[in-house]
Amino acid sequence: MTRWQTRVLHAQAKIPQGYRSLATPVYRGSTTIFERASQVNDTWDQARAGYTYGLYGTPTSMELAARICELEGGRHTMILPGGQAAISLIDLALLAAGDHILVPYSVYGPNKLLTNRLLARFGVEATMYDPTIGAEIAKLFRSNTRLVWTESPGSITMEVQDVPAIAHVAHQRGALVVLDNTWSAGVLFDAFAHGVDVTMQALTKYIGGHSDLLLGSITVRDDSIHQRLGEARQVTGSGVSPDECSLALRGLQTLAVRLESIERSALTIANWLSERPEIERVLHPALPSCPGHEFWERDFTGSSGVFSVVFRKGPSLAQMHAFVDALELFEIGYSWGGTHSLAVAYTIASHGRPPYDHRLVRFAIGLEATADLIADLEQAFDSARL
Repeated sequence: MTRWQTRVLHAQAKIPQGYRSLATPVYRGSTTIFERASQVNDTWDQARAGYTYGLYGTPTSMELAARICELEGGRHTMILPGGQAAISLIDLALLAAGDHILVPYSVYGPNKLLTNRLLARFGVEATMYDPTIGAEIAKLFRSNTRLVWTESPGSITMEVQDVPAIAHVAHQRGALVVLDNTWSAGVLFDAFAHGVDVTMQALTKYIGGHSDLLLGSITVRDDSIHQRLGEARQVTGSGVSPDECSLALRGLQTLAVRLESIERSALTIANWLSERPEIERVLHPALPSCPGHEFWERDFTGSSGVFSVVFRKGPSLAQMHAFVDALELFEIGYSWGGTHSLAVAYTIASHGRPPYDHRLVRFAIGLEATADLIADLEQAFDSARL
């Protein structure tokens, strides 16, 4: 018999088989065990070749990827350590020095930083474009344009893009279209049906749903794009935690009821805010006051809980901050999609952006009682004396 020091590592103990559960098990592991020496390889595509290394996924992360892929109507999905990791992998995998990309002014801030700093250092040229440009984007294409980023609605200023028109132009010129589809949780806007080639989202937000994980996803239908993404993922070391994937799988089970409640509450609050004398404009895609509302009405099946308001001219920056500080139920934070409502004041003053200056506040509606959130907003208006 082997010594106990060996038996604790090479146990012969047996347990009953056949246990079934509604919950996906959490498989943790870095080392993958092969049955024979001839099977050892470092293949990243575990869906095709079987499990080879924990970095490329465990059954827990593969289960999450399969479910996201099914929801989005894709063929392949990859899970990444965060939304920005997904954005970065897309650019690194699909671009090369000398390429040109088109990025909307309204895009997620870190995506813009990646474009203007890191990609620029590697010789990728970029043109920022008005998110409401639609088919007129054709004027911005160059012979070396390879990729068009879209984000609909846009971060903070909420412009809904005419994605089908942009995709039609891009495909005529041999370019790929990428969509950040986080606002719709990948389910309120059918990216592939509207011409998108690559769709990503921050699972951190609505899929996770409880502000306690960081994950992202990339979904594609094209096998060659999947191959390029997989090869880049392999060498960038973008592994994910099976524990966080387990939390995301749990979040998926309540996604439908959370989105339904959040949509209803957000629309009620947005309409209430539109009647306030302090508010110049409500930037909620489901309201006519939002740029691109007609495209939301045409292309989306619903709305989520993130929207912005523009205050009438007059209040100072300090007064805007005082309004947000006076809120008691709305926490101050910008990683939305959880159960708690959030509010953040922004200054919009850069080139190509609407002239909202310091008068914009973005809200993310959670699961609190709608009437309580409205009462909180009302007391904040009074407290800040706007």
